[in-house]
Amino acid sequence: MHSANYFPHLLSLLITNFKMSQYYQANRARNIYNPKDKTPFKLSRSKIDLFVECPRCFYLDRRLGVGRPPGFPFSLNSAVDKLLKQEFDIHRRHQTTHPLIEKYGIDAHPVAHEQLEQWRENFVGIQYLHQPTNLTITGAIDDLWINSANEYIVVDYKSTAKQEQITALNQDWHTGYKRQMEIYQWLLRQNGLKVSDIGYFVYCNGRTDREAFDGKLEFDITLIAYEGHDAWIEQVLNDIYACLQSSDIPPAHPDCDYCAYVTARQSYK
Repeated sequence: MHSANYFPHLLSLLITNFKMSQYYQANRARNIYNPKDKTPFKLSRSKIDLFVECPRCFYLDRRLGVGRPPGFPFSLNSAVDKLLKQEFDIHRRHQTTHPLIEKYGIDAHPVAHEQLEQWRENFVGIQYLHQPTNLTITGAIDDLWINSANEYIVVDYKSTAKQEQITALNQDWHTGYKRQMEIYQWLLRQNGLKVSDIGYFVYCNGRTDREAFDGKLEFDITLIAYEGHDAWIEQVLNDIYACLQSSDIPPAHPDCDYCAYVTARQSYK
């Protein structure tokens, strides 16, 4: 269906059913792709992931300004990330090895790269202009280590609260984590860095087996290695460019819950 016919009805459904007070604005005018504009268009790592999840949701978001309803901020996760950064930064300043790295026998230590603070900053991050598509790809990393072969190592922090110990990336949603790692590795390589294929997830799992809260939450922390493969990124960027250039809304991904909801909602006009 052409966007001119489909968009007004879908927008009406989204406004009616998904509005979340000040947390959701159904129609945005910011950072919308214009096929006629020759200025490089900034595309974040999360938007690449959105395209992989569902081309239709991506098109509505970046081309028409109708984003998915956001989840509420995970302030506790952000607090864990901040504290981990501060903890690893102590070892970065002193050029020492963090106990977690020693525990797992990893050949690495936190590296004090001159651009690390910029690369960590949300909405700035690592940037690279992909010339064939005129897309500026961005992504903000959590941490950067280096090994004895002078290869940079991408490190990402994750936090959750599960009964079982987390030792592997074996759940459905972990696919997105893997893509995230691979995009970061690709971005650093495009910026001229020698990057290890192996990245690490520092996974913090909140413990619920204590007798009482007592004003503190304890975590089990595991280090999970992942071997990234970024060969898929080039083709996906070309596919994204073709999608953004089109005047037609693409089909939904069959597993997209958001599009499934809209389809189901249309049965109850």
